[in-house]
Amino acid sequence: MRGLFIFVCIASAQWSLAQGYIPGGGRAMSMGNATVAVEDEWAFFNNPAATTGIKKFTAGISYENRFLLRALQSQALVAAMPLGKGVLSFGAHNYGYTQFRSYRAGAGYSMKLSDHFSMGAQLNYQGLSLNENYGSINTMTADIGMFAEITSKWKVGLSVFDIGRAKLATDNDDRFTTTMRLGTSYQFSDRVLISIEGDKDLDDPLRFRSGIEYQVVDDFHLRGGVATNRLELTFGMGYTFSMFRLDLGTSYDQILGWSPNFSLLFLNKKDQ
Repeated sequence: MRGLFIFVCIASAQWSLAQGYIPGGGRAMSMGNATVAVEDEWAFFNNPAATTGIKKFTAGISYENRFLLRALQSQALVAAMPLGKGVLSFGAHNYGYTQFRSYRAGAGYSMKLSDHFSMGAQLNYQGLSLNENYGSINTMTADIGMFAEITSKWKVGLSVFDIGRAKLATDNDDRFTTTMRLGTSYQFSDRVLISIEGDKDLDDPLRFRSGIEYQVVDDFHLRGGVATNRLELTFGMGYTFSMFRLDLGTSYDQILGWSPNFSLLFLNKKDQ
């Protein structure tokens, strides 16, 4: 058990997400998580300002198994509800197992400040739980985001996770990761979307991500992506049927291997 615990900690550190920013949704994961400038229902986890395009109530669930290890499973849920002048969103995420677990639940609000510029903020209850020898810590974290439509096809996004640098412990300077993301997306045609971004936390080097989405037919999409430092390749697909969208994908780390994922989203297309 001790060996598994040590490996889980190493694998989590390599992923660089176990104590900080964690993306959500099969679409994002299939596109290399290069989604800070992409508007969709999972933007709660990717950029709190990029939910302003949601017009009706929506909700979804997602699952990921990092490196095909039972101890590195991840579950998330999200819901968004448009209000008079903005969009109210809720989300929760759980990662790990009994010896190493991180969790987060929060609420966000986004609003258009002009026809082409939006801002969003999010407040989260965040925690990290280790085995009985190390205990656990819970705190509040805050995220902010900005989203700009340069043209109808060209978008730019910026987000900062844990802007207040919440502490992991009261007696030292260990903190939850603060992650900054800046990126752009471009709709080259009705069928092709390209996204590029860089993300940087205060403890690790800059990481570049890129993704592409191709609409094969009206309800079916193919996706791919790549991330650097270390190299990670991603690919997947999405299919919309009736009032739901199913997204399936996987990522491949050159050292740790495969990480399958999926998400199911309720789209609420009634009366549209």
